[in-house]
Amino acid sequence: MQSTLIHVSEWLLPILVATILITGFVRRIPLYNTFIDGAKSGFGTAVRLIPHLVAMMVAVQVFRVSGAMAAVIHWMTPVLHLFHIPPEVAPLGLLRPISGQGSLALMIDVFKKHGPDSALGLLASTMQASTDTTLYILTVYFGSVGIRNFRYALSVGLLADLVAVLASVLAVYVFMGHGL
Repeated sequence: MQSTLIHVSEWLLPILVATILITGFVRRIPLYNTFIDGAKSGFGTAVRLIPHLVAMMVAVQVFRVSGAMAAVIHWMTPVLHLFHIPPEVAPLGLLRPISGQGSLALMIDVFKKHGPDSALGLLASTMQASTDTTLYILTVYFGSVGIRNFRYALSVGLLADLVAVLASVLAVYVFMGHGL
């Protein structure tokens, strides 16, 4: 069964591309020109998004380098202990909604210090996988179509990230048997 799925997955993308090409040919759509027009449109979208992405990356770096993240973690220590969130992985939970690369770097730091199979390594992995880059998504997707009022989407996205962090702690400590 598994080998059949592997073979299907190997052929899925080529079949999809062939289907698109054949359908375009049958419907007499100028495929090359349509592709070029789409690429031009995508380039324009990328150019419009660059200022938003640069602003967000600068803000993340300033937050980390200035020591503000360390201060926030120190301030939140009583709340972290209440929810059994180790301070070593708390920065990952804070940074993940903002930056995927920044949180990935923090996860790798946890791996280097504690090992990927340690309780902290498993918690960092689970947090990384179960949360999302909410602010990045809002910046890219909402910015690309010109939506400026995303207050409710931001609230729901950050709430989902908080629930995912707490569920990660529950999954690693309770379900995986690493104890509190």
